[in-house]
Amino acid sequence: MPAYSVPVAPAHARTPLPTPGQLAALGVVLCLYRPQAGGELAGWSQAVRAEAEIALDSDGMHESLRFYDGDDRCCWRLHLLPDSDFLAWEQLAGRLPLRSDPQAGIGERLLRRLAGNVGGGWSGSILRLHAHRDRPAHGHAPGCVLAASLAPVSALGAAAARRIALGQCADASALSDACCCERAARVAAQATREATWRPIRLPSPHVPEDPLP
Repeated sequence: MPAYSVPVAPAHARTPLPTPGQLAALGVVLCLYRPQAGGELAGWSQAVRAEAEIALDSDGMHESLRFYDGDDRCCWRLHLLPDSDFLAWEQLAGRLPLRSDPQAGIGERLLRRLAGNVGGGWSGSILRLHAHRDRPAHGHAPGCVLAASLAPVSALGAAAARRIALGQCADASALSDACCCERAARVAAQATREATWRPIRLPSPHVPEDPLP
């Protein structure tokens, strides 16, 4: 089961970014990322600010966390799933600026969605995020890195993830078969019981956490 690790995002955001610990508390989430930028967590490493979003479409209400880079381009998205920790999600989303415009027309929302996809398409992965405390290096305070592993997901969660990915014009090929997702979930759950998860650590500066108030 692959794992990824990137350094904590810069601390100069207009609104403090969530910490790795706060993201890890969310449990299983759908991550939408730009594959041409790197792996699933490349967008996190570029993010300087974040906001919560509530959207309403024909399938109902969807909640997500959107992350923006220094050019104010959306570079990473996390979407709430039935398998997510709702309480942790509500606590984190409540600390972020809210992006919500339920009065916008369908045409306007479609244009916004297409505009958000300019610069490369999105891909989706169902992940469990982890906070890994790194050892302090010379001249640096101890900090955390964010890591992720592919996560077991329920049939309901797999269906929701595919529906959200398709609705966001993202590549849902890895989420296209609920039966495959269920089989992968069983294999992943068994592997979790039999082996210890080991994050892959990338060389990076050690940056202390800057938690949200």
